[in-house]
Amino acid sequence: MDVSPTLWVLTIVGLSVLIAVDFFIGRKPHDVSIKEAGIWTIVWIVLAALFGLGLLIWGGGQAGGEFFAGYITEKSLSVDNLFVFVLIMAKFAVPSQYQQRVLLVGVLIALVLRAIFIAAGAAILASFSWVFYIFGAFLIWTAWKLIQEARADEEDEEYEENKLLKAAERRFGVADRYHGTKLWIEQNGKRVMTPMLVVMLAIGTTDVLFALDSIPAIFGLTQDPYIVFTANAFALMGLRQLYFLIGGLLKKLVHLSYGLSIILGFIGVKLVLHALHESGVHVPEISIPVSLGVICAVLVVTTLTSLRASRKQAEAEAAGRGEDPVKNDIDV
Repeated sequence: MDVSPTLWVLTIVGLSVLIAVDFFIGRKPHDVSIKEAGIWTIVWIVLAALFGLGLLIWGGGQAGGEFFAGYITEKSLSVDNLFVFVLIMAKFAVPSQYQQRVLLVGVLIALVLRAIFIAAGAAILASFSWVFYIFGAFLIWTAWKLIQEARADEEDEEYEENKLLKAAERRFGVADRYHGTKLWIEQNGKRVMTPMLVVMLAIGTTDVLFALDSIPAIFGLTQDPYIVFTANAFALMGLRQLYFLIGGLLKKLVHLSYGLSIILGFIGVKLVLHALHESGVHVPEISIPVSLGVICAVLVVTTLTSLRASRKQAEAEAAGRGEDPVKNDIDV
């Protein structure tokens, strides 16, 4: 797409307005209900769909298809982020009424950092087409690593702070308790960070690790920086509500890692084929409609098999305790 600077500015302003509205409505700390989370999840999905339809109408089928493929891929990969977000919330003992504020600011930090990654990735790909080989190989390796981790069936590890976060804590110091939504306080004559700011930075900087997978993945579907950025923006901005909506269901998605590994491996192969094609080798390329179909099919199958496996496990555990599985489901 030929995106003018004006359109870039309008898009960023539009996203900023949506984020401001979201922040204004949820500015008062409170426990987020399933109903509220569900409504806002639908709102962000509808907004993404409308944006994609706009690209389809004004940018053509190629642009629209690339956006939807990129958005669905980023959305599915972002669900994996939620597992770590749960660990971070537990690690810092974030009060439930402050969790939505933490996620909003943390996701904004993540979006800014991803924008930097996207700009750098677009510049590199525009100058060096051989980078597609590296991206493709990296995604295939990541897919294999996900399968190995899923087969290991290890228990969830505790969240460990990254070096950047530890350095910030040593430099500025951290208060011993939360002070509402304040990010900085005066303590013993020194200005120190509150746990609220620390956990926000933890959410934002941890997402960078996930971006190392997701950014190459979406560049495997489209090389248009505008589509890459907007797909990431819509996927990330709906992540906060998704956290509250399916937080309790995350452990039931037992096959999620397998599904994500298939998607990453598929996109990795697509990138390698594209790199070979760019090098003059006559190989088949995978079209966007095929990519979109494969991604959606994998997510549907993964979700269904995960729920079925979780139900069977729950029934087996209930039977082992001598309980009635049906009654147990009703009680839950």
